[in-house]
Amino acid sequence: MKRALVTGATSGIGLQMAIWLHKNGWELTLTGRNEIMLRRMADKFGTGTKYLALDLAQPGAAKQLFDFCRDTRIDFLINNAGFGVFGDFTETSLEKELELIQVNIIALHTLTKLFLREFVKRDSGCILNVASSAGFMAGPKLSSYYASKNYVVRLSTAIREELRRKNSHVNISVLCPGPVNTNFNNRAGVMFSMKPVSAKYIAQYGLEGALAGKGVLIPTLGMKIGVLGAKLCPEQLVNRFVYELQKRKEIIE
Repeated sequence: MKRALVTGATSGIGLQMAIWLHKNGWELTLTGRNEIMLRRMADKFGTGTKYLALDLAQPGAAKQLFDFCRDTRIDFLINNAGFGVFGDFTETSLEKELELIQVNIIALHTLTKLFLREFVKRDSGCILNVASSAGFMAGPKLSSYYASKNYVVRLSTAIREELRRKNSHVNISVLCPGPVNTNFNNRAGVMFSMKPVSAKYIAQYGLEGALAGKGVLIPTLGMKIGVLGAKLCPEQLVNRFVYELQKRKEIIE
């Protein structure tokens, strides 16, 4: 039986991915900050489920997770953990932004590299990096989050081309949804300014696309049009539009 590793597995897209994978016969290794939720998931999914409670915002946590997985073969890595920080760049917390960079970029980069080396050695395996439609543009008022997702998109697509040129059987995909109904906005301190899509739909879309060997996965026609528009329109115009969109978000007191 094949095994998948899911980061950020205790809520939102990660939780729905774990449920989908379990239903489709995958054994699971799960990680997240909520140990109680991880224990409940392991009890529900069965004895083959492994978990490690840790905070990927802590330096060295990604390497700790990789070492935890050394005694089991991982066939599918899902880098789902991530969060945003809302507000003008001069006013947002530097501490929170550095944690964002640690989770959204450094941990994802570390896990991608370490597991990819193993996958390439045996010429099999799949990686799904969860980015965002934000990864195709700049994001005034969510500047560090948008920048981090640009990194994820470009890293993933570059690696995909390297693998293609080596005729590798390893696949890497990047999932780029728009607003999703998860705990993301609560942690960022905002409310959605656009109607969100269900985490269940996004999870299934991303997993099926990655396992089918697809590259850039953009759910919903609306997001596909939005990303295309961001590529075709002048950057300054896109920046102004995104600013006005983000400004409509209601700050949670």
